[in-house]
This record gives sequence, structure tokens and C-alpha cells, in this order.
Amino acid sequence: MGIEIKLKGDKIIEQIPAIKDKALRINLNENIYGTFSEIGAGQETVRHFFRAGGSSGTIAKAMSAYDKDFSDAIYGVEDDGRYVTESRLKKMLAHEVNLVEQRLKRDKHPSKVFFSYANTVATIDFAKQFKGHGWVGIRYQVEPDEDYNEIIIHIRFKETDAKLQQETLGILGVNLIYGAYYKYNDPKKLLRYLYDHLDKDQLEIDTINFSGPRFANVDNRLMSLQLVKNGMTDAVMFGPDGKNILPAAILYKKNILALRGSYRPVTNVNIDMYEKSLKMFLEESKVEKDNTLVVFEITLSNLRSEGEIDERDFMDRAELLCSLGQTVMISNFQEYYKVVEYFANYTKARMGLAMGVNNLIDIFDEKYYRHLSGGILEAFGKLFYRDLKVFLYPMLDENGDLITSQNLKVHPRMKELYKFFAYNGKVVDIEVFDKENLKIFSREVLKMITNGDSGWEKMLPEGISEMIKKDQLFGFDPNKVLEKA
Repeated sequence: MGIEIKLKGDKIIEQIPAIKDKALRINLNENIYGTFSEIGAGQETVRHFFRAGGSSGTIAKAMSAYDKDFSDAIYGVEDDGRYVTESRLKKMLAHEVNLVEQRLKRDKHPSKVFFSYANTVATIDFAKQFKGHGWVGIRYQVEPDEDYNEIIIHIRFKETDAKLQQETLGILGVNLIYGAYYKYNDPKKLLRYLYDHLDKDQLEIDTINFSGPRFANVDNRLMSLQLVKNGMTDAVMFGPDGKNILPAAILYKKNILALRGSYRPVTNVNIDMYEKSLKMFLEESKVEKDNTLVVFEITLSNLRSEGEIDERDFMDRAELLCSLGQTVMISNFQEYYKVVEYFANYTKARMGLAMGVNNLIDIFDEKYYRHLSGGILEAFGKLFYRDLKVFLYPMLDENGDLITSQNLKVHPRMKELYKFFAYNGKVVDIEVFDKENLKIFSREVLKMITNGDSGWEKMLPEGISEMIKKDQLFGFDPNKVLEKA
């Protein structure tokens, strides 16, 4: 493949080593030694190391247990009977590392740093209905007497040919092993380098988790944010415990209620909207509480500050939402119909969107749909043809009058379109709400926090103001409070 050169104008800003050179550098490092275990898409990664030369100093074992009975005999049976899962990958990594430690004595190999690379993958099916996906990971040492580090990723193939998917997987595997050993001190760069000699049209990475001594200070939620920021995936999710979760796993066949917001910070309005819309959603037919997931979504555009994403600001919002027991999604979707399309990849169950009046008015703004050949009609076809309802939280206008779905004003050209959806039960007003919340605006709350003003605490859910003060979130400065006291 040769060296890939990245230019900025006429200036060379980066030279990316060829895949063969990456594999050769690993092979020529006399201390790196371990195993390859690849299930489902051929032994594509280890092939690069064999062909690069000098592989006997790196490869202790290469195997592929394709037969399910053989695989179960080696790694055990999964509770759900599946093979392409994170649990399976972790069992593979643990099993192979244990074998390395048992069979290669430290007194004979005092300077060796051991590793186990593994993947469990399903490539595109014969009917080409499912493009394929997989789990890829490495468990490895940086120093001989150090505990193991681990990097685990989930991928989705975008190519529609099994052979191409196999080749893509092989390149990704080399990039992961190379990055694990030579870029571990900069996880953000390691993440970007996973796409060396690959295109984002070939592969999507939608989950990544780092662990171990070398990644003790890595926040995996920030790594998730990088996936979206770098265009590696459209959305990532993490749970109330702050850990990254695979969207496909948590969204599969669920009834989904989504609330989009800036949550800067989360206020009583957001929680009232959530509680009241969820109550209404659960009263819908075909919606069961045990099969319902609430998702608090933040779009990438809401994370930008002066053109750049403020990571500290992102973490502030994430901490607060997690503390309230919520599941959070970070997406690259500016338009609501894209959110619904994304969910529809994983579920055909009923969906709901909870939003304020201003958000609904924005949905009926044609400027967001000029890139679509069918314009706003195409967007609304994608948004509402599915089993979806909008739960609308009211607002007060400048005169103090209540605005609901019945009296809000959209652009004159959109009036009939709005009536069609609003009067056909697709838009439902949240009629039971706390009127005091209608006077709360997150921008004003944020301004009060940064200015050191008092009185904002009562506008936030219980416990949130204490967290903001304790961790000095959103620019809270106790010195400013003292100055105004």
C-alpha cells in the first residue's frame, strides 16, 4: 500500500506507515509476543503478520475455531447461545492470555510483553440482508511485570462483499495492535489511527472501551464522544453507570421515548417533561413498561462552543444526567427524522419524542430539509410514517399566554402540513404539568451559575445544585458567590 501522506495545503502534516510496515515493526520488536484468535471472517489480521516477515518472534499461536462445538469446548457456552458478542470476545481474550501465562514461563522470557488479539465477527449474509458486525479486541502488556491493558471495539461493516469485509477487518486488526503498543499514551490519536488505510464508508466503530493501568485516567465517555466527533459513527450511548453501551443491544425491539435537549444544566423543566411524557407514553397501546427505554439525547451541534466541542462541558452534562439514572445518547443528527430512522434500525416498536413548543416549530422550518430531494415532505414521511407520537410540553409567550399544539404558529406555507399531523393524533399535548416550570430557561440558569447569582438552585432537580457546586461545573465559582454575598 505504501505510505499515505496527509496534506494541509502544500504542507505534509502526517505520514502514515503502510500496513505491512506496521506489522513488520511489531514483528521486529523482540519483546512483543502473543496469540491471535479470529472467529468468523478468516484469519485476516494474523495473515498480515505472517506476510510481513519475522513473524516467528511475535506469533506464539494463531487459531480459528469456526465450528460452534469446537468454539464452545474451548471458550465455554454463552448464556444466550450467541457467538458474536462482547462476552464471547472477553472470554476469548481471557482464555488465550491464561494459556500464554501457563505455557510461557517468565524465567525463560523475562523481557517479553504478552498479548492476545481476538475477534468474533459475522460478515454479510448470503442474501445480503444483514451487512455484518463484530467485536474486536486486544489484551496486552506494556511492561513484563505490569498488569494487562484492554481495548475492545464493536464494528459494523458498510461494504456489501464478504471478501472486502474480511480485508477491512485485517487492516483494522493491524491498526489496533500497532496503536495499542505505539500510541497507547494518546488514546485520541490511537482512535483516529484505527482508520489508517481505511475509509469511513467501509467500516463503522460504534463502541470502544479502554481499561487497564495504562488507561486508568481515560474516561470512556469522552472516547465515545470522539467516535461521533471524528465521523466514525452517528451515535453512541452510555448508561447511568457512565459506561459505554452498544446501541444495538440496548435499543433492540424496545419501545423508545427520546428527549432532546442541551441539558446545560438539566432543569426541572426537563424532568417534568420526562416524567409526564413517560406516563402518557406508557398509557399507549402496545407499550409495556418493562420493554420501554427512555433516552436523553444531546446532538453534537449542542456540544459546540465557538466552533469547537468543549469536552469539560460535555462531561458536566453527562455527570448530571447519569446521576439522575438516565441513559444518554450523543448523536450527529441535527434533524429529528434522522433520530427516528436511527432507532428504526433496531426496533419496530412504538416510539415517542418529547419536546417543547419551540422544538416543534423548528421541525416545520423548511431550511433544515433543503438537502433532501423531496424537501420537508420527504422528511416528514420518514418521521411520521412509523409508529411515532410527539408529546408536546407547552410554553408561555411574551404576554404570559399558554402556547400548545392548538395555537402555536408555524410558517404560513407549513400551516396545512402542520394541521395534517397535529389533528391526526401524531402530536399530543402534555396537559398536566407544573406551571412554575414554564418560567425556567436553562440559558438563564446557566448565566446565573456563571455570574455567581443565587436562586438558581430551586430550578434544578434535587441533588443537582450540590453536584454543580461541589465539582464547580458550568463555570461555577464560589469566589463570585462570596463577592455578591
